Amino acid sequence: MTTVDVLNVEGNKAGSVELPADIFDAQANIPLMHQVVVAQLAAARQGTHKTKTRGEVSGGGKKPYKQKGTGRARQGSTRAPQFAGGGVVHGPVPRDYSQRTPKKMKAAALRGALSDRARAGQVHVVEAFVSGEKPSTKAALATLAKLTEARRVLVVLSSTDELNWVSLRNEPRVHLIEAGQLNTYDVLVADDVVFTKEALDEFLGVPAETTEEGGK
Repeated sequence: MTTVDVLNVEGNKAGSVELPADIFDAQANIPLMHQVVVAQLAAARQGTHKTKTRGEVSGGGKKPYKQKGTGRARQGSTRAPQFAGGGVVHGPVPRDYSQRTPKKMKAAALRGALSDRARAGQVHVVEAFVSGEKPSTKAALATLAKLTEARRVLVVLSSTDELNWVSLRNEPRVHLIEAGQLNTYDVLVADDVVFTKEALDEFLGVPAETTEEGGK
């Protein structure tokens, strides 16, 4: 198992936590992670693009000139694709871009992404970003600065952690996500991943093995 220090709001070590090897020290399958990320980005596409064909644009009901005798190519409508204002040939139509990705593939890709970050020392755990019960962006950023100076940080919070969420939601370089929504794309696009202790327990489904500072 990989052991990571748990820091408190002052930036001091408050203990350590062991990250399960089956999640944070798994083999990274790069083609699998690529496939899952592509599927996730494809599913986010609206697919509402549309162009009009020659049968859908307005006008063009009359033949522009007679069939023969002009020396020009025969034309039946000024709304044919070769005319300005004409329809579009083989243009995009509304469609669903989503791809079928089995749950086991998503889980394996996420394990690979987290393992890659953990092996590089880019996974951090903190007790909380703010002490007390009042949100404070300044205090939360001060705590975050003691953890990492990365330009893009993924902060994983528990589903009930409103205090830390409100404190960090306006920081541009921080992306917040609930533990149950953690995904491969967000892990890979971030430089560092920061869990709160509560969020890590929620993500693992069981309390992580913790060693308190001082050997308790």
